[in-house]
Amino acid sequence: MTPRGEMVIEQPSADTLKVLLAGHWKLGGELPGADTVQQTLEGNPGVRNLVFDTRDLASWDTGLLTFLVNVHTLCSQRQINLNRDGLPPGAKRLLELAAAVPEKKDARQADERVSFLAYLGNETVNFFRSAGELLEFIGDTVVAVLRLLRGQAQYRRADVGLILQTVGPQAVPIVSLICFLVGLILAFIGAIQLQLFGAQIYVADLVGIAMVRLMAAIMTGIVMAGRTGGAFAAQLGTMQVNQEIDALKTTGISPMEFLVLPRMLALALMMPLLCLYANFMGILGGMVVGVGMLNIGFIQYYNETAKAVGLWNLGIGLFSGLVFGVIVALAGCMRGMQCGRSASAVGDAATSAVVTAIVGIIVSTAVITVLCNFLGI
Repeated sequence: MTPRGEMVIEQPSADTLKVLLAGHWKLGGELPGADTVQQTLEGNPGVRNLVFDTRDLASWDTGLLTFLVNVHTLCSQRQINLNRDGLPPGAKRLLELAAAVPEKKDARQADERVSFLAYLGNETVNFFRSAGELLEFIGDTVVAVLRLLRGQAQYRRADVGLILQTVGPQAVPIVSLICFLVGLILAFIGAIQLQLFGAQIYVADLVGIAMVRLMAAIMTGIVMAGRTGGAFAAQLGTMQVNQEIDALKTTGISPMEFLVLPRMLALALMMPLLCLYANFMGILGGMVVGVGMLNIGFIQYYNETAKAVGLWNLGIGLFSGLVFGVIVALAGCMRGMQCGRSASAVGDAATSAVVTAIVGIIVSTAVITVLCNFLGI
């Protein structure tokens, strides 16, 4: 026989509703729902108190608790006083415990809809708040770097070596593929127009200058933003969720020096080397098109590239790589340190780190390009 729970609703006074529970309130049985209580409350708007009578309750388990939690939610929404004295002692304690635990922040997305002006105002406030947090984080990073130069920074050199391996040799395959294909594409695009004038040889100039001066650094920076910046944000975000960063602060260790500084040093050291390697792969991709499709000799292509690419172009590209490395590291670490306390917040932090790093790379590229044009280099 299926266990059956029974419920009777009485109204002993105008402002009080009494819920009588009897029978077996167990999962798998036939149990009344909280919608009956809701309908009764809607029909009696003057009710301000709700009490229980469970003297005829034979047995109960989670089925009863689910019902009580739903009733508690209804009473909270309608500002009705819920009297738990008539409940079994165990159910009363569990209901009090469930009502006392607050919901974690960032655990779910907000469902309410706001107007366009309210949304615009919120985004404006968030922008200025984020700008202030960015400046504060940069300031803390500068302080950590100054302590490093004075030999007072608290970090492990073994961490720098491990991160160097992660952001350097392990990133070579994807950097090789991307930059080789970019050089190939640049050569194809240039050949389409240059062949019209019989100037195929200048494909070497186009690919060499574009890759060495700009494209190798940009493509490497974007690859590292998606590969390494997101990883940094996820690592530090997980540490934030597990309260490991709070533990570092409690023991007197600066998270900026112990966590952020090694990552920034590793990327700042490795990005120029990756850009140098990306230059070679991009030029190699252009050479494949020039030698294989445009009938340019290998030695001729090499000499034209060496004549076109100067040390200033190489220096600008390596400096851009250094700047991009610092930007990717700062974006990843900052978003990781700002992560909330839930699993979904870790994913949001990783996504935000990648977007922030790419935007920073594009903006810094524009600034470097304008400065180089102003200086005539």
